[in-house]
Order: sequence, then structure tokens, then C-alpha cells
Amino acid sequence: MKKDKNIRIGHNAERPIIYQTFPRILTNMNPTCRFAGTLEENGAGKLADYTPKLLRSLKSIGINTIWLTGVIEHATKSDFTAYNIPLDNPNVVKGEAGSPYAIKDYYDIDPAIAVDPKQRMREFEECVAAIHNEGMKVLIDFVPNHTARRYHSDSAPAGIRDFGDNDNRTYYFERDNNYYYIPNQQFAPDFNIAEEGTEPYVEFPAKATGNDCFSAFCGKNDWYETVKLNYGHDYGDNSDHFDPIPDTWLKMLHILRFWASKGVDGFRCDMVFMVPLPFWHWAIPQVKQDYPDVIFIGEIYDVGLYRPFLDYGCFDYLYDKVNLYDKLVGIERHNYSAAQLTSAWQTVEGIAPKMLNFLENHDEVRYGSVEFAGNPMKVTASLVVSAMMSAGPYMIYYGQELGESAIENEGFAGFNNRSTIFDYWSYDVMRRWYDGGKCSISKLNAQEKWLRKLYSTVLNLCNKNEALRTGNFFDLMYVNNDQEGFDPHHCFCFLRYTSEECLLICANFSDAEKHIPVNIPTLAFDMAGLREGELLTENLLDNQKMQLVISRTQPVQVSIPAHGAIVVPITVRHSKRRGRASAKKEG
Repeated sequence: MKKDKNIRIGHNAERPIIYQTFPRILTNMNPTCRFAGTLEENGAGKLADYTPKLLRSLKSIGINTIWLTGVIEHATKSDFTAYNIPLDNPNVVKGEAGSPYAIKDYYDIDPAIAVDPKQRMREFEECVAAIHNEGMKVLIDFVPNHTARRYHSDSAPAGIRDFGDNDNRTYYFERDNNYYYIPNQQFAPDFNIAEEGTEPYVEFPAKATGNDCFSAFCGKNDWYETVKLNYGHDYGDNSDHFDPIPDTWLKMLHILRFWASKGVDGFRCDMVFMVPLPFWHWAIPQVKQDYPDVIFIGEIYDVGLYRPFLDYGCFDYLYDKVNLYDKLVGIERHNYSAAQLTSAWQTVEGIAPKMLNFLENHDEVRYGSVEFAGNPMKVTASLVVSAMMSAGPYMIYYGQELGESAIENEGFAGFNNRSTIFDYWSYDVMRRWYDGGKCSISKLNAQEKWLRKLYSTVLNLCNKNEALRTGNFFDLMYVNNDQEGFDPHHCFCFLRYTSEECLLICANFSDAEKHIPVNIPTLAFDMAGLREGELLTENLLDNQKMQLVISRTQPVQVSIPAHGAIVVPITVRHSKRRGRASAKKEG
């Protein structure tokens, strides 16, 4: 299996640039999908579709890591009994395809995304090999907090018992129970889950629902298709029972090692803060003993937990959703001042390279949707800021680079400005790009081609430009907020630099072009080793030439397009080089 040592993620060779994909949807070519259609009606993309042509097309826009979302076998309304997979009760399945986070067999692959469901694991292994052969990395989901309401593995290695097999169901909590129970109470949601003509779903005693709903009477907005796993924390009296090691810990460590042995390069870990922090401190180092290059990315929504989960929890990277992402949403949607971005980097100062930034993922609304920017063509400012503020990993969601804006009602979730994770579906712009495996831009319209080129430029710069790949960050706002002619409400400016190069980066979030003066303080000159003088440079986003005067005493005059940005090298070269001040590396 060919490996490219230059992209060993987690070892400072390249920034991980992640493409989150849904194999079920990414390559589905059905142009006539029915609302809430079945697998037979709507079809599904396959793991085998991740061909060298597809992967090279993604690699050409700067992607070096593929996140295969929804590949682990989960509860579904589809009938796979022909492959010895038991039917799931449809009353506790969301959508026809089912939620990829309602896992019913941690050791198996979703048969819907296999050409031959009997060979689904082999097809997964071949997909991993194909991605590796293109010098790219593979992430999959690790879902530790909950399972489908009915869990059964027909693929687990010998000696591995199912979750719940040995549970004492007469107690709400026992250390080695895998689930939490509501004794003597039948599962009875406060809404009607019974589909006409189906066998009623019966669960007695009821298990706690996956979103920490410790009641038999969960609601429609609860994660009623899942059940909460027990890691030894008693929510009744808030006590921990971690010694000796609880059974759930041992089961989960085995699952992580199983998939690492299949060649995956990392795990996107779901809702990590809903699992006790000591579990991660115990499990991650053990996985890395045998698979030292495997990375762990945590989905987390509390900035107060960032440092504990990085330091004690041993995560390599964490989502920065409630910090940078939410501020960008506020700027685009709620008239927040761009100056608030200063507090975003201050919040993660020292850990910025460990924060995963993004504008879209399966949990969030699409950028072009009415709940975010309302137009995918406005993305440049947000894209440049989120991708270039730090040296950490960056992620985009399939179709984001083409402007997919989630305007369809696919089924279970309705019109919610997100692309479905519950249904069998296909999106027009993805079909035109995939084009039966051609992976070509020939059927894209002018807007889609422009967007794809923009994403390609930005994502490739993140690794091809040393200042963006490993360089330091310097916020220019503190010397410009009061500068006459500068607009701190709509403009955000900063530097990224190494000892060899400095980039001036300015983003404009307004509807109008901005002509602004940008002060560069003496401290930045000294830290970045800048020199004064005139230079002919260019905006790396569009190669437009710019004549600038770099001065310690006078601001640089720049123009920034509406909803645009400039990324401009400002290193003045002299025939005789002088020494440069050293600077503390970012993070």
C-alpha cells in the first residue's frame, strides 16, 4: 500500500485539509429521487465509487484527508435480511436510510454503500487502500456515546459480547452495565412513534435515550433512535466508578483498535464531552501505542473544555464551533462586528493549531442557505479567515466547494437548510460534477466553476505557502480599530509570517468594496522581520498585481472587493539581507 510520508497528519508535515463525504449520497446519480424514498427507489452511492479519478479531483483542490461519514452499520428501514442482517424496527429509525449515528454493529459496514453487500468489509478495505494509494488519509466516525436502540453485531471477533448482553436490567446504574435503565418502566415516548402496519416497538425496561434523557418519556426532539452508553458515571448521585475499568471502556478500546487495524488514519469522535474525560485519557494513548500515527478529532461545544480535552484527554484536534464558527455566522447573519474575530483567536491562544475550523459540516446549515449567508458566492471573506487564521486543520463538507445550499426537502428532516443524513438522496450539483465517474467541471455553471476555483486556491495555499502552513499569526486590529478610514465593523486584517515571508491578509464582510488604510505596527515589523520600501506584489487569490508601500509610519493602502479578501506577500527584498528578529511560534 503506497503511503506518502509528506502528509503524515499530526506530524507537522502538512495541515490536514479534510473533505467530509457521505458515500451514500456523494456519487448517487439518480436524478428523480422521491421524497422519503426507499433504497430501491432512490439508490445510494458506493464505496467503490472512490476511484483514482474521483480522489485526484478532490486532491487537486487541496484535499489530503477523506472523512468517510456513515460507513459503520447503523439502524435503517432497508431490508438486508438476505445478508443475515436483522430488520430494525422502523418506529425507532429516523428516515429511510437511518441516522449514521445510531450504530447497530460497531464491527461492520453499512450494506447500502456496497456493490455486493456480502463483500462490504472487503469493499471498505479496498476504498481505504485506494485513498492511501493517492497519498491521502482516511477518517471514519467513532460514536462512543450511544448506540441504536437495538444493538447486535454479527461481525464481531470471537469472544466479543454485544453491548447490553450481560447487563443487570433491574438497576438504573451498575458499573459494568453498558446501558442505563429506567426499571419497571416501558419505553413510552410522549409522541406517537407507531407507523401504520408495523410491529410496535417494545423496550422493557426502558433505556436512557442518547442525549442524556434519563426518562422513559423522551420527546420528538430527543435522540429517540439511540440509547445512552454507560461509562461508569452515575448520573443519579454524580459519582464515578472507573476502578476497576468498566466493561464499556474495554469494549470501546477494542473497537478503536479494530478499525485502526483496518488502516484508517484517524477518528472523528462524536460528542466527546458526553463521555467521561478519564476514558479518553485512558483509551487514546493505548491506541497510539500500536498505531502512533492515528489521530483523534473531537466534536465539542464548550470552550472551557478545550484545554482539558487536549491536555488530559489526549486529543490531537478539536472542533472550534462555538468560538470561531459561531462568530462568523454572527458576522454574516446577525450584524456582528468583524472586530469580534480578535476574541476568537484570543480564546484559543496557544492551542490554535489544534483547533479544526470549518464553515460547514453535517450538523450545521449550509453556508449558502438562508440561515447562514443566503448566497454561496459571498463566501470568500469567511473562507479566508477560517482557513488562514491558524495552522490547524481545515474541513469542508461535500458540495460546499460547488455551492450546494440545501434547498430541498429530502424526507425526515424536512426543509432545515442542512443536507440530509437520514435519507437516500442525490443532489443536482454533485451529479453534474461526478457525471457518472468523470469527475469533471464541464457540466458546472459559471458560478460553480468560480467557487470551485476559489476553494482550490484557498485550500492549496494552506499547505503550499509556508507562512500559512506553519507560520505565526499577528492580529492587526488593535492598531487599526481607530484608524481614520478603516472599517473595523466589516474588515478584519492580520499577518501570517515565517522568517522568510510575510502575508498581509484582509477580509471584507460588507456588500461594498473597501479602500482602507492598514497600519502595520513596529512590533509586527520586528517580529516578522519586515523591511520598509515599495514593492510590486499580487493578491494570491486572483493574481491581481498590487503596488504597495510598506512603512512603519504610514498605513498600507489596500482595496478589498465586497465579500472578498486579499492575501498579499509584503516581504520587501533587498540585495543585502539583514538579520531578523525571532518570534515565538504560533501555539
